Amino acid sequence: MPIHPDHLATLLAIVDTGTFEAAARRLHVTPSAVSQRVRALEAGIGQVVVVRSTPCRATSAGEALVRLARQQGLLESEALAGLAADARDRVDLPVVVNADSMATWFGSVLTHAARWDDAVLRLRVEDQDHSARLLRSGEVLAAVTSDPSPVQGCSTEPLVTMRYVPASTPGLLERHRSGRGINWGAMPLVRFNAKDDIQQHILDRHGVDVAPPTHEVPDGGGFVAAVRAGLGWGALLTTQLAPLLESGELVRLGARDHVDVELYWQRWRLPSAHLDRLTEAVRTAAASAAPAARRPGGRATRHTPR
Repeated sequence: MPIHPDHLATLLAIVDTGTFEAAARRLHVTPSAVSQRVRALEAGIGQVVVVRSTPCRATSAGEALVRLARQQGLLESEALAGLAADARDRVDLPVVVNADSMATWFGSVLTHAARWDDAVLRLRVEDQDHSARLLRSGEVLAAVTSDPSPVQGCSTEPLVTMRYVPASTPGLLERHRSGRGINWGAMPLVRFNAKDDIQQHILDRHGVDVAPPTHEVPDGGGFVAAVRAGLGWGALLTTQLAPLLESGELVRLGARDHVDVELYWQRWRLPSAHLDRLTEAVRTAAASAAPAARRPGGRATRHTPR
């Protein structure tokens, strides 16, 4: 049976805002009307579409409808923009980006977007696993991710390879020297969160089978600050590390140790001029980041990017 547009819009509002009440405010209707629309939608398709939790989230059936609603909304916004040059409504472009890209090369995308008067970006900073879920659920239109396998309905292309190099303060290194080497098992380290396994790759290469003291700093700028403060060693992007090595504030650990992470751009396969323009801005920004990072195509170590 045909799905009523108001029912799709209501489901999308619930997923975006997290509650029936907030969805009602967005749609300028009563919470009772929101509940009625959801019940009618669920009765029509014979499946539950919303998990009534805090925040509310779509079921697997609901995710398929959220994707449909998001796609229809994007195409409708572009059509209306083409009909009225002075239209005030801007096309909504939700995108998920990993934290280190957001803190470095993705800033150039924002410079491009600052000149757009017909679209707004809604950026979310998430890890690889979550970005794939957001694409599948329809909550975002595109993602910068280290996962090369496209989500169903999406296309994927390589962007840039980020190189991470282990470093610490000179004082921390001196306290954990072992002969001519490093006591990797005793020297504390800093990681972004529990899913950040970049440092673990370095430890594995050195045959470390014990867990060193590990600090968690789930913030891009805070992570670098923690390493600079000597809280522990950490793997930093070459672009972040270069000036700190030059000043002597940090020293590199291991002449050849590094971890390469290849990043990809995944986007919905939709005939959207706005999504095409965003994609071109991302390509341009990623290209300008190489060779400061590295161009894609080399062998990448798979892990969850910060």
